Amino acid sequence: MSRITHKTKPKAVTHTEDKPHRHVGGEVIDYPRRPVTDWLPTSVKEMKARGWDEVDIVLFSGDAYIDHPSFGAAVLGRLLVEVGGYKVAIVPQPNWQDDLRDFRKFGRPRLFFGVSAGAMDSMVNHYTAARRRRSDDAYTPDGRHGMRPDYPTIVYSEILKKLYPDVPVIAGGIEASLRRLSHYDYWQDRLRPSILADSAADMIIYGMGELPILELSRRLDAGQKISEIRDIPQTVFFETPTEMKKITGDITPMQGGNVDHIILNSWEDCRRDKRMQVANFKHIEQQSNRFTGATLWQPLDKERVVRVNPMYPPMTAAEIDRSFDLNYTRLPHPRYLGKRIPAFDMIKYSVNLHRGCFGGCAFCTISAHQGKFIASRSKESVMKEVRKVTAMPGFKGYISDLGGPSANMYAMSGRDKSVCARCLRPSCLHPKPCPNLNTDHRPLLDIYHSVDALPEVKKSFIGSGVRYDLSLHKTGDKEIDAASRRYNEELITSHVSGRLKVAPEHTEDDVLDIMRKPSFDLFEEFKQVFDRVNAKNNLRQQLIPYFISSHPGCREIDMANLAVKTKRLDFRLEQVQDFTPTPMTVATEIYYSGYHPYTMQRVFTAITPEEKLAQRQYFFWYDRTYRSSITASLNRLHRPDLIRTLFAR
Repeated sequence: MSRITHKTKPKAVTHTEDKPHRHVGGEVIDYPRRPVTDWLPTSVKEMKARGWDEVDIVLFSGDAYIDHPSFGAAVLGRLLVEVGGYKVAIVPQPNWQDDLRDFRKFGRPRLFFGVSAGAMDSMVNHYTAARRRRSDDAYTPDGRHGMRPDYPTIVYSEILKKLYPDVPVIAGGIEASLRRLSHYDYWQDRLRPSILADSAADMIIYGMGELPILELSRRLDAGQKISEIRDIPQTVFFETPTEMKKITGDITPMQGGNVDHIILNSWEDCRRDKRMQVANFKHIEQQSNRFTGATLWQPLDKERVVRVNPMYPPMTAAEIDRSFDLNYTRLPHPRYLGKRIPAFDMIKYSVNLHRGCFGGCAFCTISAHQGKFIASRSKESVMKEVRKVTAMPGFKGYISDLGGPSANMYAMSGRDKSVCARCLRPSCLHPKPCPNLNTDHRPLLDIYHSVDALPEVKKSFIGSGVRYDLSLHKTGDKEIDAASRRYNEELITSHVSGRLKVAPEHTEDDVLDIMRKPSFDLFEEFKQVFDRVNAKNNLRQQLIPYFISSHPGCREIDMANLAVKTKRLDFRLEQVQDFTPTPMTVATEIYYSGYHPYTMQRVFTAITPEEKLAQRQYFFWYDRTYRSSITASLNRLHRPDLIRTLFAR
C-alpha cells in the first residue's frame, strides 16, 4: 500500500445547521452535531477545513454522498484517505447542465478523476420495465428525480476530459462494470460497444474496486503514466491490435478452455450477427466466475482492442474487514440535513456480512460484479459494526438486516479449493448443489446468536433474500444437515419481521431451468417448514414469494400454471415484476438474440408489450378486472380446465 505522505491534521470545524434528519417513518431524529471534517470534503471550504490546499483524487458520483460502507464512493474515498494516505474529495450528483462549476471547483487533481453512475445502473434507476420514466430516485435527497443524467459514466467523463484533457479519468461502479464489453441496451433497444468506447474514460475498474484503485493510485503516485499501466487486475482499457497479437500470439478467436487469453468476436462481428454476441457471453461469464480467469480481448475497430484483465482472487477476510472497518460516520453528509434519502433509510440499521453470490441466477448481475466466490467478513468485524449501529441516534433495538447478496451464504465455499480453481460452472447450485460446496450454516448461526446476545439489540431481522435450496439441501453430513434444519427454524422464529420474503421466481420447471433456479417443489417444501414452525410457536407470519413474468423461456401457459399453483397454495401475489433485461446476464443475451449462450438453441421470449401484458395478467387472476381477458387467453390456449380451476366459486 502507498506510504502515508499526504496526511495533515484537520481543523476542528463544526457544522452549525440545526435542521434534523427524517427517517423513513417520518420521525424526526436530531443527530448530534459533528465536525464537517468527519466526512470527506465535498466543497473547497471543507477541503480547506481539513488543512488541504489541493486534492490528489476527485470522485464524482451519481448518488448523494452517504458515508456508509454500503455506498461505493464512501468506501473508496475512505480507503484512499485512511489506507493510501491520499487527499480525496467527493462530488455527489454534480450539475451537468449549468456552467459546470461542480466539475471545476476542486481544479486539477494531482492523480486522477474517478466517475461512477452510483449504486445502480442509471437506466435501471431511471426507467421501469415498460421503459417509462420513474418519478423518484431512492439515492437522491427527498427522492427527487432528475439529479443525474442518463449514462452518467459517459456524461461525467466527457465533461472532465474537455475541461482537463491531460488528467486520467477512471470509470467504475456497476454501470461501467456491467458494460465493460459489447452489451445489449434494453432502453435503446440496440447493441452497444464497451462503455469505454462511448465515454472519454481512460480506464474502467470493474467489480469491487478497493484493491485495483489502491494499486492504480500507487502506480500513478510513483510517476507511471496511465498509458503504461497494463497489468492491474479488474481493469479495462484500449490496446492496439499489434499489441494484442504480441501478447496473445497465435490464439484464434473464441478459443475456449483454461487458457490465459481469449480473443472474443469483434464488435463489428457482434453487431452484424447476434449469435456472435451470444457466443462471446459464454466466455465472459465463465471467465468472470473463475478463481483465476483469462484476459479477454474484443477488437473494436482497426486501431483499438478492448482489453479486460481478469478479476483479483476473492478478497481475504482481512481485506474485506479493512473496507468495513474504516471510520465511517454512517450518516449522510451534513449538506443533506433536513432531507430524507430513501436508500439510506433502507440500510441505516443493517449490516452486510459478505460479498459475492454463487447462485448464478440467469437474470442477476451480482456474480458478474461481485464475483461468484464468497468473501466473508470476520465475526469480529461484524460485531464491531453492529455495536456502531446500536450507538446510532434513533436506534431502537432492531437490526433491520444481517445479510448479504444472498442472506445465508456467509462463510460458504468449496471444500477443495483446487476444484474451484478449475471450475467453469456459473452456478454452484444449479442444476444441483456442487458436491464440493460446503453449506454449513453454523458460522452464520453463531453471528446471529452473538448479535442477539448484545443487550442493546432487541431483535435482528434478515431482510436479504434467503436461498432455501441451500438450507434445505441434504449433504449426508449429520451435523451440517442438523445445522441447516436449525437455521430454518431459528430464521422463522427469531429473525422474521412478520413477513419472510423468498424468491422462487416461477413454478414451471422449463422456465426455472433457464432461470437457473431450483424446482418449485423445494419452495413447497420450505412453505411446509414455514407453516409447521409457525404453528408450533403460535406465530402468524406470512411467507412472501417473488415471481417474474416474461422471462426468456416463459409462455402464457406457464403463467397460467403459475396462477393455478399459487392459488392452490392460497397466495395472492404482490411481489411480482416483468423481466427487465440488464447488461451482462444470460437472460438478457437470450432476450436480445433469441439464442441460449450455452446451447445456441432458440428460446422463446415475450418481447412486445402485448405479449408481456398477456403474461403479467396471470399474477392477478383474483382481480375481476382481468377475468375476461384471462378467460379469453385460456380459451385460445384450449385450456378450459384452467378456467374452471381459477374461477370456481
